[in-house]
Amino acid sequence: MRRLLALRQEQKLTTRHVRLMAQSLEVTERTVWRWLAAAERDESAAAEPGARAQTRDRFTVTPEVRRLLALWKGNVAAVHRELTARAARQSPPAAPPPSLPTLHRAIQRDLTPGERAGLAGGERAARKHDVFLARPRPWRNKVWETDHVQVPVLVEVDGKARRPWITWFTDCATNAITGVAVTPGHPSRESVLAALRSAVLREDPYGPFGGVPEKVRVDRGKDFLSRTVTAAFDLLDVRVEDLPAYTPHLKGTVEGLNRAVESMLLASLPGYARQPRPGKRASRPKDEVLLDFEDFTARLLAWTLWWNTEHRPAPLRGKTPLQAWQDDPTPLRDVPAAELWTFTLEDAGTRTLTTRGIRFKRRDYVGPWMTGQAGIQVRVRFMPHHDHRIEVYHAATGRYLGPADLADQVTEEQISAVRRARSARARRLKRDLEASQRERYAAVTQAEAPRQLGALTGAQAEAELAQRADLDLTQLAMPDLIPHAAPPADWRTPASLAALTTPARPAPDPSGREPTLPPRSTTDEDGDT
Repeated sequence: MRRLLALRQEQKLTTRHVRLMAQSLEVTERTVWRWLAAAERDESAAAEPGARAQTRDRFTVTPEVRRLLALWKGNVAAVHRELTARAARQSPPAAPPPSLPTLHRAIQRDLTPGERAGLAGGERAARKHDVFLARPRPWRNKVWETDHVQVPVLVEVDGKARRPWITWFTDCATNAITGVAVTPGHPSRESVLAALRSAVLREDPYGPFGGVPEKVRVDRGKDFLSRTVTAAFDLLDVRVEDLPAYTPHLKGTVEGLNRAVESMLLASLPGYARQPRPGKRASRPKDEVLLDFEDFTARLLAWTLWWNTEHRPAPLRGKTPLQAWQDDPTPLRDVPAAELWTFTLEDAGTRTLTTRGIRFKRRDYVGPWMTGQAGIQVRVRFMPHHDHRIEVYHAATGRYLGPADLADQVTEEQISAVRRARSARARRLKRDLEASQRERYAAVTQAEAPRQLGALTGAQAEAELAQRADLDLTQLAMPDLIPHAAPPADWRTPASLAALTTPARPAPDPSGREPTLPPRSTTDEDGDT
């Protein structure tokens, strides 16, 4: 606008100049002429294109408005009602608040999209409007990232529909999936150790990706920071970077992998839980056949192979992770499989090998190599939650002696029977708990005391009490729990009456015939027979 004003003062302003200005600002020529007229009246209006002369102070967002926006979760209409009510309660009455459109314009003008989202949804909502810097791409095995992710796919596991968990490690330099482990239920430190073992080994079927990384990023998960996993990382000389909680942007490589596997593989599998479905309720079709756990794991491993060998991520500029890995000349640190197995086991201390085997967790473990070894000191290592087998090492030399299995391990039929009994007990307990909490109350439309539904009438209560009175309470007695007390000494018990009324047996007849007993009768103290 200053340039147009200068041209007008020099009498060189033409319609062509105005037309060019309108095209550059994407407005009409009429608008540019109007701005020019306003700039002639007030030169301060020409500070920036489209600025208008301010005849009065405009409303700006105050700290009070920000607090109300946070209180009402970004609801501008609720904030306007609150401001109006506060102004009416003041004495003397304060100036009326701005109108609702003015308040909307002020919030749109004075607050950034991130601030508006943060006041409405918190820090996580505000973070979606932030700009993040990309880390420089390092060399292979410089940094790995790891994470647990629950797949949104129902898989059949022992006759039940479950959502498995995936634990994997990915290399930040090549976007390669170095190791993966699938767990039917909730993951644990055993899942982390299994995925770590598959990530470090470069032998078939795990290679060629692998080796020992320099650093691993984790997101403060208790499984990744457990004593066993931390000891394994320390033995492998791997530095663990514990990221703050709820900061997925700090490990974007593995988070991007979590999103990619869902859109590229999981969404096409049967049993996908997030599939849009017709009807009012998003329910799974009853005739849908789910994958079993083995088939799901095979498909996931096949997709992992495709990702490493055929997929071309955008950050790699047309290369596959395998090509980027092979083009990197960085030397690798390998660990033998035998030593790696030892590093990724939990140490249970030393035990004495007896004639019954090794006592561990109040159970006996035996192995064929124990013949003639009773009396030596051994060190026990085991995989977490794998209680059927332990690994035994010599306590003094550290030499691997062999595995040991449970001495009296149950059969599959016994395990199934125990599981059925536990399930029946759980269902029975659930029914009892639900029955105790099955109290319903009537809905209210005004402030009043709660009214319980299902109240009894007087006739129903009397009938139920009468039914209880007719109940034979002797059937409910439990003499085996509370023994009966001894009767008083002046009571006549059946045993004492029998001793008093039983007549003496006559002597046998020499002829060998059975003696004839007199008629039996009893008489009490009152003379009653």
